[in-house]
Amino acid sequence: MHAITIAAPGGPEALVWTEVPDAEPRAGEVLIEVAAAGVNRADVLQRQGFYDPPPGSSPYPGLECAGRVVAVGDPIPHGVADWRVGDEVCALLTGGGYAELVAVPAGQLLPVPAGMDLATAASLPEVVCTVWANVFMAAGLRPGETLLVHGGGSGIGTMAIQLGRAAGARVAVTAGSDEKLARCAELGAEVLINYREQDFVAELSVATEGHGADVILDIVGAKYLARNIDALATGGRLAIIGLQGGVKAEVNLARLMAKRGSVTATSLRARPVAEKAAVVAEVREHVWPMFADGRLRPVVDRRLPLPAAADAHRVLEESGHIGKIVLTR
Repeated sequence: MHAITIAAPGGPEALVWTEVPDAEPRAGEVLIEVAAAGVNRADVLQRQGFYDPPPGSSPYPGLECAGRVVAVGDPIPHGVADWRVGDEVCALLTGGGYAELVAVPAGQLLPVPAGMDLATAASLPEVVCTVWANVFMAAGLRPGETLLVHGGGSGIGTMAIQLGRAAGARVAVTAGSDEKLARCAELGAEVLINYREQDFVAELSVATEGHGADVILDIVGAKYLARNIDALATGGRLAIIGLQGGVKAEVNLARLMAKRGSVTATSLRARPVAEKAAVVAEVREHVWPMFADGRLRPVVDRRLPLPAAADAHRVLEESGHIGKIVLTR
């Protein structure tokens, strides 16, 4: 098979389409012939040498894909028997999506939503599972609460807006351009903050009459930590899922205690197989029906050929896109 390889950390040019040994399914895994793979910020970090794959996982980038089942491992753990050769699926991966074949634990597979093409389906597993695991499973967003989403125009952001609205929450977003904010509004965001021109803490306070955000989904990390705590409502929950603004920051614990707030910081990639399977099962039960009835819609900015992964990374790093970038075969 062919895959995008990284011989040494570096810029987008480090991504090279190369012939490599075929992936093979182990017990409890399914082998997918990849039709398309989603592109995520984590892939950029891996390319740069800052986010190594967990031991035993594929060395190739790519945390989500869609395609067809071409082989099934021994039907022992995690529902292998539920999948058959020829099934069209999308999958949450630990790595290896930028390839012609990828082996994945069967519990991390999802059926392609009815009426959706494979390239669009490839944009879903990582973002949907990330938002669900953090905003709902960890932070417990409830109807009537306010959700603040940083990076509203990103793949994560566009999905978080829609899921927040579907759950009956009021959604506030930050983004870096009026164009991105307009798209966020189309998806259901009500409070629109241009972080380049406005103070998100002050703007959120005005919009919520001093209440603040009950849940914050943050991709920035250290740079926003203190300000996010200021933006929390009493009893608010901050979920950190990205480190674009650094990894170290000082916390005013007295301020956090006064808010009776909580901070969680998580990633999906390194979680045990059973934990990821539990997230995927909840997504299939609670989120997948909303694609079928139209309450949710994928937001795909563009599709590029899989061998041109370097171009996709350049687009992602320029941050001019809205929604997801997908690599197709």
